[in-house]
Amino acid sequence: MPVYTCTAAQDSLTSEVKALLAAEIARIHVDINHVPPAYVNVVFSELPTDSVFAGGRPATPLILTGWVRRGRPQKEATRLALELSSAIARISGVDASQTMVVLQDGPARSAVESGHVLPEPGEEEEWLRRTGG
Repeated sequence: MPVYTCTAAQDSLTSEVKALLAAEIARIHVDINHVPPAYVNVVFSELPTDSVFAGGRPATPLILTGWVRRGRPQKEATRLALELSSAIARISGVDASQTMVVLQDGPARSAVESGHVLPEPGEEEEWLRRTGG
């Protein structure tokens, strides 16, 4: 249901670190939003080092963006962003000052997964029964 994109400079993350990040992002999302782990999508996008800048200067930040369904309490969204931020810095070894987490929310009805419009928050169990998920 959620889609997280982790953007980093090329070759700055090993395959092992990517796997650890994906697992921790999924764990945190599941813990806070109570969805099945199989529905947490994590994608890595690596850019050439001459294509990554911060403050107009070449940099090697680690940026995590995520699309999540609208409708969760703001307190949970803030907790999600904070826990993700802490996790990506801890696991990647990138200094926290060089990390960023941005969560964007949208209506569930604006997204389709496995051919089915996503459920509203809190309606996941019924959706899973209906869709065979």
